Amino acid sequence: MREGVLVLEDGRAFPGKSFGASAERTGEVVFNTSMTGYQEILTDPSYRGQIVVLTVAEVGNYGVNEEDPQSAAIQAEGLIIRSLTATPSNWRAQKGLVDYLLESSVPALTEVDTRALTRHIRSLGAMKGILSERGESVESLARKAQASPGLEEIDLVGRVTCPRPYRFSTLPPDGTGTRIPILAYDLGMKQNILRRLEASGFDVTVVPAGTGAEEALASGARGIFLSNGPGDPASATRVVEAARGLVGRLPVFGICLGHQILGLALGAKTFKLKFGHRGGNQPVKDLATGKVLITAQNHGYAVDPDGLPAGAEVTQINLNDGTVEGFRHREMPIVSVQYHPEASPGPQDSFPLFDTFRALVLAFEKEIAAGRRAPAARRSQSRTHGEI
Repeated sequence: MREGVLVLEDGRAFPGKSFGASAERTGEVVFNTSMTGYQEILTDPSYRGQIVVLTVAEVGNYGVNEEDPQSAAIQAEGLIIRSLTATPSNWRAQKGLVDYLLESSVPALTEVDTRALTRHIRSLGAMKGILSERGESVESLARKAQASPGLEEIDLVGRVTCPRPYRFSTLPPDGTGTRIPILAYDLGMKQNILRRLEASGFDVTVVPAGTGAEEALASGARGIFLSNGPGDPASATRVVEAARGLVGRLPVFGICLGHQILGLALGAKTFKLKFGHRGGNQPVKDLATGKVLITAQNHGYAVDPDGLPAGAEVTQINLNDGTVEGFRHREMPIVSVQYHPEASPGPQDSFPLFDTFRALVLAFEKEIAAGRRAPAARRSQSRTHGEI
């Protein structure tokens, strides 16, 4: 293996052995506490622009396959681990992690003191860093890290969204015509979200992040889904504007970045967390039932509850830091969660949320049929924040 190093923008260096592509990459350095799922983590578009540190001690022992990726390619800028198993042993393995990274030209380091690195990030917060094996001085590499753009300066959603609309279909036709047509805004969507939506009875058409509200309403969709994705939600201004034009006119379900987008569309603000929530073991309390869910999460921003309008109420909170994990609106059909209920990989406590969205769509249509709501096409198209 070649000598390599991760240098943070504050000048702290973490040496290791390079086992991925021989490339220099910059990105925000974050850690994930999941015990398994490195292939899903690497291919999650929410990690675009980030160098991922895995806190689990050994990585690579079960290899990679063609069934588990959450997108068409590795999305993370780089990978940092403690110990590498170069030769996998698992009946599902089709290749090893080393070849997987090399094929995607993604650099990685092993033999890194990931415990010290994680503690450093927890103490000082997520920061920019650079992966390199070029033999430059730590001071020179730190300057490169400092000069690299932050997540808030990059249109990461624009880099990961689909180029054109497409229909997602993996299940055979049910023959009953009961599938509900919805539009899913691809802000960097994981594939398992689409599979869960389809399994819950939706006919899903995926659309690019730049799709406007009126175009979405004209499509005949009966519901809107806003996906996960990378970066600062405040930078996704076109998506926020579209969401603002859709809330109240169709049922909307948001996950992760989509949750933050909905918060902004309702007039709230978002803020950056010190080191984010990334892992498959995040405890979330449901305020109505008192039940605690164990959830999979991957985000660095949160919704400020103080900015939510009077009609919106927080439904769930993170038990580690009290941040908002879910909210709903008492008058408009909105369900929104910060975590990943599709859990790929991770706990399945929150799978029923997809059925909750289906029930929300059907209840909304019953109210229209009963004359208690106007169809979306007849609603005002020029609302302001104060009118939501």
